[in-house]
Amino acid sequence: MGKIPTLEEARALLAQYNSEPFHLKHGEIVSGVLGVFAKEFDPDRVEFWQVAGMLHDLDFEQWPEEHCVKAQKMMTEMGLDEDLIHAVVSHGWGITVDVEPVHQMEKILFAADELTGLIGACALMRPSKSVMDMEPKSVKKKYKNLNFAAGCSREVIGKGAELLGWELDELIARTLAAMQEIGDI
Repeated sequence: MGKIPTLEEARALLAQYNSEPFHLKHGEIVSGVLGVFAKEFDPDRVEFWQVAGMLHDLDFEQWPEEHCVKAQKMMTEMGLDEDLIHAVVSHGWGITVDVEPVHQMEKILFAADELTGLIGACALMRPSKSVMDMEPKSVKKKYKNLNFAAGCSREVIGKGAELLGWELDELIARTLAAMQEIGDI
């Protein structure tokens, strides 16, 4: 069994390979959302879920064309835990890697990664610039507009909901609620 970094170590590791404020904030948001879901699905491993969320885009800023492939190599060379590596890499399933999300946390990471981006874009369109006063129906409306936040893959979000056995509306509502629980980052 390899090393599992603390959340602080994961944050420092993310910052070592990423300098864009957007990427650092995205890591914080996904980490926070996974922490909220962990309280429900795996309360003994909340920090593990948060670390996976923090590190999920470890390689994205510097090696976008090798996303998840490079992360797997980097994390293996660092001697990190195999389950952590699998979780991080599997969020690129069907896009850059053939590593399928198997565990609940991996499925949530797969689905929530893109969805948190879409919800964040929705928040920027609001007068408050916040998720705190947002309703799921607002997200659903923007989700249907394929020109809005076009970089957020609706296919991946839908596939994530399917993996979880949730309706799209449930995934949106639960992810938005998780983002509201962590507050605006």
